[in-house]
Amino acid sequence: MSEKLKIGISIGDVNGIGLEVIIKTLVDNHIYEYFTPIVYGHTKVASFHRRTVNAGELNFNVINNASQAQHRKPNMINCWEEDVKIDLGTINETGGRYALLSLQRATADLVSGEIDALVTAPINKDNIQSEEFKFPGHTEYLQEKAGAAESLMFLVSDTLRVGVVTGHIPLNTVASSITVDKILAKLKLMDTSLRQDFWIQKPRIAVLGLNPHAGDNGLIGTEEKDIIIPAIEEARANDILAFGPYSADGFFANGTYMQFDAVLAMYHDQGLIPFKQISFESGVNFTAGLNFVRTSPDHGTAYDIAGKNQASEISFREAIFTALHIVKHRRETAVLTENPLTIAKLSRDRD
Repeated sequence: MSEKLKIGISIGDVNGIGLEVIIKTLVDNHIYEYFTPIVYGHTKVASFHRRTVNAGELNFNVINNASQAQHRKPNMINCWEEDVKIDLGTINETGGRYALLSLQRATADLVSGEIDALVTAPINKDNIQSEEFKFPGHTEYLQEKAGAAESLMFLVSDTLRVGVVTGHIPLNTVASSITVDKILAKLKLMDTSLRQDFWIQKPRIAVLGLNPHAGDNGLIGTEEKDIIIPAIEEARANDILAFGPYSADGFFANGTYMQFDAVLAMYHDQGLIPFKQISFESGVNFTAGLNFVRTSPDHGTAYDIAGKNQASEISFREAIFTALHIVKHRRETAVLTENPLTIAKLSRDRD
């Protein structure tokens, strides 16, 4: 861990705020003490965005591949040759095309181990669709590239961690998509991630119900009795400390979430709305369950403020440092696992 980690950064939609928050993060020279950034995009596009945010003397070191990255400098790999017409705040095919080129090159380096982690700036899930990208979002794309059967969309901050059973799917298909096996699989991924990535020894996980008031004992729906409770019981039989199901509204309103290490929601908005309300700007989206590390800020392309120098880089910076911590935890866990004597010594020291 003495050598600085290489963090790859995909630029997202060139017409959104991705490059703005990237540049605002990298203009701080102190961050180069912790990692070496490699941005996948193009210097001309970056220069256009740099002018809109008055980033001063930030100059990218152009490299052909990740092995050429220089420490204490912002490195850039040009992922295309042609000029790009940027229309800030506009949803168009151009934004999707170049977001995909950036993501493809960065992911290839991530899978091959050329970079240690990937932080993705926001894409538009519609204009990026093509013959090469037929996924609801980053999470599903990266899951396929990792060859993983399952992954977990895991929103994390210092005060709250929320995962979801179902991700980017229509609301009217949520109930039919929830099964005992699916909930159990997500609980296993969450439990493993909390132990391996966040070093929580005995994580406590709260599980939310699907229906209002968690079904009111079957009065408002039976998914809790038929699916969610059996999944919780099976998880506990597998030594996972899962509790619930809890009614989502009161659970967040009265602060019950603070009694747990993480929360498993049944669907996207059930988990992400309270998460963003509680942890907005400091929240990070982490794709758990993969053999590599990917994080992103918990906001979107924000076309309405693109080019106005109003976007906050806090969440993006948090995404970078979250990725750094997770990589470090995974590597140190691997070392400890290989050396049981070290684990025994650490246990004695704690005693």
